[in-house]
Amino acid sequence: MNSIKEKAYAKLNISLDVSSRRQDGYHDMVMVMQTISLFDQVELSLDDSGKVRARTNLPFIPGDERNLAVKAALKFLEATGHEGQGMFIRIEKKVPVGAGMGGGSSDAAAVLRSLNRLYGSPLSGEQLLELSCAVGSDVAFCVAGGTALATGRGEKLRPLPPLPDCLFVVCKPEFSISTPELFRKLDQVPLRRHPDTAGLLSAIEQGDLGQMCRRMYNVFEDVEDRRMRTVSEIKSLLLDHGALAAVMTGTGSAVFGVFPKDSETGEVCSLLRREYGFCESARCVGRLLD
Repeated sequence: MNSIKEKAYAKLNISLDVSSRRQDGYHDMVMVMQTISLFDQVELSLDDSGKVRARTNLPFIPGDERNLAVKAALKFLEATGHEGQGMFIRIEKKVPVGAGMGGGSSDAAAVLRSLNRLYGSPLSGEQLLELSCAVGSDVAFCVAGGTALATGRGEKLRPLPPLPDCLFVVCKPEFSISTPELFRKLDQVPLRRHPDTAGLLSAIEQGDLGQMCRRMYNVFEDVEDRRMRTVSEIKSLLLDHGALAAVMTGTGSAVFGVFPKDSETGEVCSLLRREYGFCESARCVGRLLD
């Protein structure tokens, strides 16, 4: 077998806190993260070209080492003694770009999981997670999947019980938000509040969806940025149509609402799609790493 397909699942930040800025320029994060059923389709094919390259259905996404999927493949080949192996990575992008949903990180994670299977699992799960940290901050979570508390830059993971059964409605407006730009703005303002992470973890442990929803929060929504008005508008529409909670994921611009598991969300999805562009419903996905 010299080709393999893998789903690259998106992620949501159930909560996101920034505790401090580090000397290395990164920030210490405290996040509860969840894999969801929206995904890109990644297909790997080994060849004799001696090069690793990628192509997506979006022409503005680079196909060289600027693409995290290519970077992940090169890191894996180096770590397992297969430098120089040629490879073509085809990615069908369905997860919005620049949304805070980990699209590029999930593509890289899918590459790492795929290559490990393709080569007969030369790396243990722990080794694969360690390797993923050299690719990008969110890649480790996207490799592991499921529900987790992520700290440090996002690479330190503590698996959590599955979330209470629920349904997500995810909406991304037409604009994206630059992650470095939002971090710079965050450093310039005092944070008004922080998520109750301890209470959130307790609610998840107890399987209490209502208590979980009451504790969802993303500190990036405190940033002074005109685009946050649109984030607030989307949150209000989700809440008006029955969401138990609504919050921005990552550094945005996607916003999601949490609905009871049997909710009819077709109407709100259609409304948000007409108004803002992308909107889909999704469910939780469990751990991806064996």
